[in-house]
Amino acid sequence: MIDLSSYVRGLKNQKIAVFGLGLSGLSTVRALIASGAHVHAWDDSQEQQDNALNLGAKISDLTQTLDSSFDALVLSPGVALTHPAPHDIVKKAQSESVSIIGDIDLLHHAHHGLKTIGITGTNGKSTTTALMAHVLNQCGVNALAAGNIGMPVLDLDLKGMDVLVLELSSYQLDLCHSYTPDISILLNITPDHLDRHGDMAGYTKAKSRILKGKGLAIIGIDDQPTKTLYEDAIERKERDVVSISVLGHANIYVQEGVLYDHDKTITDLRTLDTLKGVHNHQNIACVYAAAKEMGLQADDIMTAIKTYGGLPHRQFKVAQINNVTYINDSKATNSEAASKALSSYDNIYWIVGGLPKVGGLNGLEQLMQRVKKAYLIGQAAPDFKIWLDHNNVPSDMCGTLDVATKKAHEEAQLAHEHGTVLLAPACASWDQFKSFEVRGHTFMQIIYDIEGKK
Repeated sequence: MIDLSSYVRGLKNQKIAVFGLGLSGLSTVRALIASGAHVHAWDDSQEQQDNALNLGAKISDLTQTLDSSFDALVLSPGVALTHPAPHDIVKKAQSESVSIIGDIDLLHHAHHGLKTIGITGTNGKSTTTALMAHVLNQCGVNALAAGNIGMPVLDLDLKGMDVLVLELSSYQLDLCHSYTPDISILLNITPDHLDRHGDMAGYTKAKSRILKGKGLAIIGIDDQPTKTLYEDAIERKERDVVSISVLGHANIYVQEGVLYDHDKTITDLRTLDTLKGVHNHQNIACVYAAAKEMGLQADDIMTAIKTYGGLPHRQFKVAQINNVTYINDSKATNSEAASKALSSYDNIYWIVGGLPKVGGLNGLEQLMQRVKKAYLIGQAAPDFKIWLDHNNVPSDMCGTLDVATKKAHEEAQLAHEHGTVLLAPACASWDQFKSFEVRGHTFMQIIYDIEGKK
């Protein structure tokens, strides 16, 4: 657990509100109480209230009780700051002049002394974070991956660690007022979470917070928002900036699968088993740039990358049954993410749908030639059916993941050709599942049952 006593001692009354008691909220309560703070907490869930009470927090409805006597409000990233409308607790804090922060800023105030690498982007940030930590550890640098991935940051044990690698969502970055990474990685920005940020300008502004510091900034320049942020950073001359591209020339770039460092050939990425596709080439290029900044040698970096096993639910190969490969890409929660998997395989039996995102399947038209048939699930199914019909893709309304997976399996096997059953929903999971992880695990278990595995 992170020691927050230096932060708590700096507060005049040591009175802190924690709103939202999920994993990170309860982690915050634990760390603050252990450090001597007086914590008042609230969550709509009675179970979560009881959990916080058992930790020693005082339970009260902060939308009613929060006032200027509080030194800070630690807000769950899931609580709306601005859109579609500020949550009542946000309006209350603003009216009482109580500062609103997140657990990442609390971690920063702990003065832990470690170098940090902050990673964000619409797609690829989890893989890049896990790969970054893997490379550092393989090269003898003790690193932990945390943030939007894995354990809540305030539960971490940092003893013996050298580097903290943080995956940061736009929601978390919205709550970062003092934290700045030593190395910042901005992978890409494409439309997502617009309901929470209002529009692309608001979403881009949240993502750009990762570039506030003075350390090295590594920026993918293959989409317009990030290209603009890169050009702005170059013009300001406030920090060193490295450009990354998989579409054209940059400081570090990938062309026809080969990684180049300022035009020097490094390696052919097409030989890698677990990081296939152009999107993963961008992830690798960013990790390579950060690892170089950490003083590691190119050969050592690439040797470490070759031993990376991949993350579950991100183009994860579940099974091979006869000539059919089964791929779990449940993390593909928007069309941009789904496009990465769709561009990596042929003869695709595509399981798609869930809770739709803004834009639906728009932008995937050119990839439909790779799809043999689509199997529709969740709330998005009726609208997706119309879109697929318009793009001449055969589809079945399946309703549930179980029905869709079994139909896709049966028809892929009957085709007697090399094919791919692909779960890449292009949607959030919350209409039918608690999380994309649960959706992915469910898909995998269905395949294992078909295959006869436990």
